[in-house]
Amino acid sequence: MKLVTVSDLFNVSYGVNLALNALSKDTTGINFVSRTARNNGVSARVEILDELEPIPAGTISVACGGSVMESFLQPAPYYSGRDIYYLSPKEDFTVQEKLFYCMCLRANACRFNYGRQANKFLKHLRIPARSEIPGWVISTDIGNYNKKIKKNRVSVDIPELQTSSWKHFRLEKLFEIKKGKRIVNSQTKPGSTPLIRPLSHSNGYASFIGEKPNHRGNTITVNYNSQGGVAYAFYQPVDFFATDDVNVLYPRFELNSEIALFIVTLIKNERYRFNYGRKWHLERMKQSLIKLPVTSSDEPDWEFMENYIKSLPYSQGVR
Repeated sequence: MKLVTVSDLFNVSYGVNLALNALSKDTTGINFVSRTARNNGVSARVEILDELEPIPAGTISVACGGSVMESFLQPAPYYSGRDIYYLSPKEDFTVQEKLFYCMCLRANACRFNYGRQANKFLKHLRIPARSEIPGWVISTDIGNYNKKIKKNRVSVDIPELQTSSWKHFRLEKLFEIKKGKRIVNSQTKPGSTPLIRPLSHSNGYASFIGEKPNHRGNTITVNYNSQGGVAYAFYQPVDFFATDDVNVLYPRFELNSEIALFIVTLIKNERYRFNYGRKWHLERMKQSLIKLPVTSSDEPDWEFMENYIKSLPYSQGVR
């Protein structure tokens, strides 16, 4: 594979370096991008400053401190906090190509930590040349990405969570739980099937391989081993290959992305119960309980869960 440096493809610039606590928040204002790994890097909306030019839309924000190498395509003009760089393409890249390079940048996170930030190294990192971008990236239909991300529901009233009225449900009553399959890295070839390993980031995606999927999409994956953190859970929208350190939850009800994200959050809250010596293996997971909002008939209130997720800021980027 032909590799180039980041600076071969992008102009690398330091952001505007503002302090959020010195700005006035405004839900109708401009996005403020920080070193967070959530919400496309956006941690708030703030008032526009007449004397300060925003960073242009269509650039890629990169956190070189904090959540190092978290990289996001920003569809609207924005301000940024400390240790945020932005990449301006030297050529006319498509949205799909920019998102591909966001993924490539994140893959370099393992090179850095709290004591070794990426500020000095970003422009020198090696990434695939544009000619090496897989065809499936170019042909992927992502719909109107800009429209989806720009929509912000900060002003919508978010339903209050009254957890005292929620009920416990056994996971095996809600899901059919299946194991992944052991696979050896050296025996895999590049392909288009997502490989899900017990990671705590990137939706569990480790790479794309040439194996047939062993699990279908519209399911939830949960790490039961501690390689990447027990009980990290992710919604998987497409068919994938899960390794044997991952359990896969097949819903016994009609699941969609919003309901899945609600449940995934609750599952992640169970992490404190498990560790290297107490794994969340298949039989233990089947007997585990999860507390959910309920209807008047004490059944899980799927409609409430869906509407709650839809009401959250930046929820339009879910699909």
